[in-house]
Amino acid sequence: MALTLLRHVRPEVTEGLCYGITDLALAPGHQAALEALLPRLPPVTAIATSPLRRCRETAEALAARLRLQVEMDPRLIEMDFGAWEGRPWDDIPRAELDQWAADFLHARPHGGESVAQLQARVRAALADFRTRPGHPLLVTHGGVIKAALATGPRAEDWPATLAFGEFVTICPPRGE
Repeated sequence: MALTLLRHVRPEVTEGLCYGITDLALAPGHQAALEALLPRLPPVTAIATSPLRRCRETAEALAARLRLQVEMDPRLIEMDFGAWEGRPWDDIPRAELDQWAADFLHARPHGGESVAQLQARVRAALADFRTRPGHPLLVTHGGVIKAALATGPRAEDWPATLAFGEFVTICPPRGE
């Protein structure tokens, strides 16, 4: 079963801010981004979304145009960066960033979610959606998509973040 993972369109946020689970509205002008996205999407039969506003609003606008219902799924929420939420990345102490880099999967210097925890819930969600009929569109976040596409445990094994409003379609692993 193919799944399409879509990163929400641009949120209203200051550049360089850490905003994992911070609930943000979409940026002004997001309607044009949604209109440009619609003709590029593959034919989807269902839409599920992170409950965060930037995804929910993206999903609801697409669902209205595609005449589909939206399912909220908390497993599609962005990583919880704990004490780093809402702070400029440049203001986060270097020692904390180094601790995170030294144990990319398990360190939690911010007190929030570890990368391993993020990846476990994302993998569980993808496994569930693969059992459903049709071709679902999952409206989610950059970190969730990176977790879905990661090829190993090191930061280098995680792909670059998709741009806002970009998507990737993934197929099940061989043998499924």
